[in-house]
Amino acid sequence: MRRRARLAIVLACLAAPAHAQEETRVVETRVLSGAENPNASHRLRLSLYAFHGGRWLQEEIAAAVTASAGLLAQCGVGLSRVELSVVQAPPSFRIYATPVSRELLRRMAVRKPAIFFVDDTLNEPPFDAEAIGRANASTRPELAYTVWVAHGTRDLPQALAHELVHLLSDSGEHSDAAENLMRADTSPRNTRLTRAQCERLQLRATANGLLSAQRER
Repeated sequence: MRRRARLAIVLACLAAPAHAQEETRVVETRVLSGAENPNASHRLRLSLYAFHGGRWLQEEIAAAVTASAGLLAQCGVGLSRVELSVVQAPPSFRIYATPVSRELLRRMAVRKPAIFFVDDTLNEPPFDAEAIGRANASTRPELAYTVWVAHGTRDLPQALAHELVHLLSDSGEHSDAAENLMRADTSPRNTRLTRAQCERLQLRATANGLLSAQRER
């Protein structure tokens, strides 16, 4: 995943304690129609969170998630339900930074797996997007099973699918194979997943309660 340039203005958003008394709550929730996958063997329910006053448009989030679902379909994964919630919160929470984002999840009930669409990141290294599974959440347990996507992320459908594979597989591994979705750098050409990658994804995500097996009709 690409590293991104810093926005100087985000430094002012680290003052979370100054907003300790401000309420954090969901002010709107809508159900999005996902990409249908009649051949899905496993179902994924996703919770999406954007911020009131933030830089993301709901329409661009919906379009990117639908496109990313098409990439996950090759692993037999279909979206059972997708909810997009708009969060009213202090401006500091619109920036992904581990201490601040942990506080956000302490304040609100979040259905996981969840994707947060933030304005920028202050984490090091400053990746466009980051997935936190079970394996890399030992020092930040509140963030387990979440993905954080900064505004301006390139190749957004591929980036979302890439991070969801990390999350569902509970693995940070990348691939050197040509046109593989899990190459370190995203690209519109990098869309493929191998059978082994799909099998790991299904196995680990089901064991962690993130995927449900589709019942045969």
